[in-house]
Amino acid sequence: MANKLKIMNKLIKFFVKRIPRPVLIRFSFLFVALVRPFYYGRKVECPICGKRFRSFLPYGNKGRSNRLCSGCLSLERHRLIWLYLKDFSRFFNDNMKVLHVAPEQPFISRFKKCKNLDYNTADLLSPIADMHFDIMKIPLADNSYDAVFCNHVLEHVEDDFAAMKELYRVLKPDGWAILQVPIDAQRQATYEDKSITDPKEREKAFGQYDHVRLYGRDYSQRLEAAGFEVENFDITKYLNPEQIVRYRLDASELLYIAHKPKC
Repeated sequence: MANKLKIMNKLIKFFVKRIPRPVLIRFSFLFVALVRPFYYGRKVECPICGKRFRSFLPYGNKGRSNRLCSGCLSLERHRLIWLYLKDFSRFFNDNMKVLHVAPEQPFISRFKKCKNLDYNTADLLSPIADMHFDIMKIPLADNSYDAVFCNHVLEHVEDDFAAMKELYRVLKPDGWAILQVPIDAQRQATYEDKSITDPKEREKAFGQYDHVRLYGRDYSQRLEAAGFEVENFDITKYLNPEQIVRYRLDASELLYIAHKPKC
């Protein structure tokens, strides 16, 4: 079985690197249903769908192993966000109007079923989004939403400060946003170079062919420059090491909760 799992991991890595993202999104649940039997077990557990597996699927530009839940398609960041929303917020209790930019598949159906949420999704291209627009120029009214999600998007955006300001603008006073990005914890300052346009050179410089910057530890300060008050939530203060491993969380990842002041 171990050899079959290695072969399956290699096949998944091959297809993920070569199939366009919109196609992957459209057929992802069908694909994981086909490969799921190879991963049956009880070693890892997804806190979103509650399913257990021998391991999660490989995922990412470099095909790192044990990341993607074949039950709900969650990654480390999704499982982190879910645990925060469920155990450390009133997201599932209070009536809220929510904007979800680049909607993530583990969340969409679950959020839509919540009667307390007025839930809207948006993306530039995604076939599963309700609205389509560029977040550097959002065609929505000021002070419209109680909460905004926009994860692993800003590293793709030409002017991330303009996008942050737009996300701030559509939030209601006292609203909050979760705006995760990949961060190089070894780097103090965010690195960007607009002269780098070749996909291969961008992958070398920023970690992925379609990224335009590599965020450093100054990410909170960049959000604050756009007007937000930033709370850095560290899940390792609340879960033990065994839970971190079982849920396959990234222990180094902080959750950036960006608040819009009341006035």
